[in-house]
Amino acid sequence: MIVIKVGGSEGIDYDAVCDDVVDLVDTGQQLVLIHGGSHLTNQVATALGHPPQFVTSPSGYSSRLTDRAALEIFEMVYCGQVNKNIVERLQRRGINSIGLSGIDGRLWQGTRKKAIRVLENGRKRIIRDTHTGRVEQVNRTLLWDLMQVGLLPVLTPPAVSYDGEAINVDGDRAAAATAVALDATDLIILSNTPGVLGNFPDESSLIPTIERDEIQQVIQTNAQGRMRMKLLGAQEALAGGLRRVVLGDARCSQPVRRALAGEGTVIR
Repeated sequence: MIVIKVGGSEGIDYDAVCDDVVDLVDTGQQLVLIHGGSHLTNQVATALGHPPQFVTSPSGYSSRLTDRAALEIFEMVYCGQVNKNIVERLQRRGINSIGLSGIDGRLWQGTRKKAIRVLENGRKRIIRDTHTGRVEQVNRTLLWDLMQVGLLPVLTPPAVSYDGEAINVDGDRAAAATAVALDATDLIILSNTPGVLGNFPDESSLIPTIERDEIQQVIQTNAQGRMRMKLLGAQEALAGGLRRVVLGDARCSQPVRRALAGEGTVIR
């Protein structure tokens, strides 16, 4: 079992990802595909007059500020256009897939945060009434049942709180939680960069391997922006029992196969 997370940044080659997924399924590989949709969400939100806002936690992790209006745009793009576009691509290739958000069937559950702490202009402040949280429980029974009847799950945030409210969750950490719940061997996280860069944005400075006990140091000294969250997800996946996590490039041909072969940043 492998879990593949493909990001939603500009430049992602979804056709190449889907081609690889089909090839793997045809060889009997069990997998779950998880995706983002940040770039298109930013464009739609801006067009609708509610441009995206991002905040940084005191520990240096950036995230989308999610009020109710932002959440509804998020659902429209992630659960609607992006999810169904990927499912359509797979159906055209002969793979019977099913697209679900973390809300559906309480697939991903977690606690809605009462408030978040952010760092703004060097000062800490608290923001309340946001629709954010973290995946704490995965409905593995639902996922296994879907796969047993021949359906390939294509999953996307948001998740659902224990009170039944939609919550925005980080897709990389959700992928890590899903991989742990399914006893996966590998988690492949694909984005619009070749992996972790030692000197961002110089792509020739790729760090090919990171040991588990080096992750926090790399987060602090090398990782920029969203890469920090990907490394945090990798850390959680390894702590949950996965053999390895590979951060690979989704802009090239055969992105999944390349990552499985060790291209990118391999974390063991």
